Amino acid sequence: MALGLAGVVGAVLVTAAPAAAQELSPAEYNTALLASLWLIVAGCLVFLMQAGFALVEAGLTRAKNVGNIMAKNLADMAIGALAFWAVGFGFAFGSDGGSLIGTDAFFLSGMTESFDSGDVLATPSFFFFQVVFAATAVTIASGAMAERTKFSAYLIFSAVMTGFIYPVVVHSFWHGDGLLSDLNIGAARFSDFAGSSIVHSAGGWAALMGAIFLGPRLGKYAPDGTPRAIPGHNVGYAVIGVFILWFGWFGFNAGSELAFDAWVAHAIMTTLLAASAGVLAAGAVIWRKTGAMDVGMAGNGALAGLVSITAGTGTMNFLGAVVTGAIGGVVVVYSILFIERKGVDDPVGAVSVHGVCGVWGTLAVGLFARYDDAFLGRDNAGLFYGGGFDQLLVQAIGVVLIATWVLGTSAILFKVIASTVGLRVSPEEERAGLDVAEHGSPGYGPEPVQVA
Repeated sequence: MALGLAGVVGAVLVTAAPAAAQELSPAEYNTALLASLWLIVAGCLVFLMQAGFALVEAGLTRAKNVGNIMAKNLADMAIGALAFWAVGFGFAFGSDGGSLIGTDAFFLSGMTESFDSGDVLATPSFFFFQVVFAATAVTIASGAMAERTKFSAYLIFSAVMTGFIYPVVVHSFWHGDGLLSDLNIGAARFSDFAGSSIVHSAGGWAALMGAIFLGPRLGKYAPDGTPRAIPGHNVGYAVIGVFILWFGWFGFNAGSELAFDAWVAHAIMTTLLAASAGVLAAGAVIWRKTGAMDVGMAGNGALAGLVSITAGTGTMNFLGAVVTGAIGGVVVVYSILFIERKGVDDPVGAVSVHGVCGVWGTLAVGLFARYDDAFLGRDNAGLFYGGGFDQLLVQAIGVVLIATWVLGTSAILFKVIASTVGLRVSPEEERAGLDVAEHGSPGYGPEPVQVA
């Protein structure tokens, strides 16, 4: 995450003890205040993405599970906020001198309400911006695990993901003194501006483990293993959800500048262009393959473009953003079809959109980077701009490390859950729908009674 705030080098200061009060000039105070305001506004945009995820997931699944989808997304935000406040923020931003995890900042110790130190990153506005990222990381898995997961099991996963698994990734790569914060090869340093891998592929790999441990939905595969389509019940929900996510992503990417400066507009433009290219690319590919332009796949193309540009939104020019988003749109179609053929049932394509395209977006920095994003050295550039292979290689190493951590820890977590409270509902409950089985009533309510 880029640190655009003048005078701040790394997020190590976030949870340190508040600096001694110092006299700020009016200009310095206003700069800090504006940065705090921008973090709050951007955080609100990212908060709204929770509604976008809920609508996309509900639209792409069956009507008998719509209430359960909404309940999981509601829980992700509530549990995520409390778990990240209690322990997750400490693991992510606690200073522990090059460790894998921070341990000295539980319950937001070191936070201050004032700007006397000039350090906006030590204020609740920074926590707010970070906690909505944590909620995003966990809710990615909700769609991949849809229609057959015990609600109680999902709540446990949500708490551990936001309280521990995701924060360790943040500390390792985004924190100024994290173990991998200075991951480099030569002058090239690992760069993930807003989290293609740190947020999205982390959520995507957890989603993959969840889908594998759960197994496919009843009826998803024929006896010979051929996948069957299980259509979602409301494409309108899905498309509206895509637009809400797209809207929120302007805060997700541009807010990661952590200051309101000229690069905010640049990040918004690259975000817009990449998503647009993703829609057209995914729509064209599925149209060519099937003879029809599948609306849900085109929507996933928009999300694929957004995930793909998240790492490079501050490093690429506009052409690089278009190419990155378009390739993401192509990748997501083939990835969804490939994963489905391999027997992994992902009802909304979350593993492909977030996991696979998150990897692509992170690697794309090594190809198309043109500008510094506070992690990428100013003398470094992507392969296609004369930078050689160093940046691409360090990006690939970061991708592998994140995947290894999340796949390993989430596999252990799901194994423990499956062996204790149980992970999957019974076949009878699945057939009836999780709205009734898990929440006591249908999501859309009973059919109206005809009165003579």
